[in-house]
Amino acid sequence: QVQLVESGGGLVQAGGSLRLSCAASGTILRINTMGWYRQAPGKERELVAEVTSAGTSNYADSVKGRFTISRDNAKNTASMEMNSLEPGDTAVYYCNAGIRAPGFLREFWGQGTQVTVSS
Repeated sequence: QVQLVESGGGLVQAGGSLRLSCAASGTILRINTMGWYRQAPGKERELVAEVTSAGTSNYADSVKGRFTISRDNAKNTASMEMNSLEPGDTAVYYCNAGIRAPGFLREFWGQGTQVTVSS
């Protein structure tokens, strides 16, 4: 059974840092793009950052220069270092990955982890 498990998140003051991690488990043949999305109350889910299997990354304009996404293909993990956090970064953060397993290729989501930035 393939699943994504997130860790990290929590409560931090503005200007602080947090690190989110995501681990894929199960019988996995290949993971394509891995990314982080977030959803704040009353808002739509939005892409924060993503990284391809080749290591090419893409960021939302609002987090460029503050967040850094990385992945370890051998361990099927992805992480995101979040620095200079702002109250506007408060949201539930979800890990996302396109995973090829025996018999299928589809998108998976983590359960979500809360990030709260106080002013």
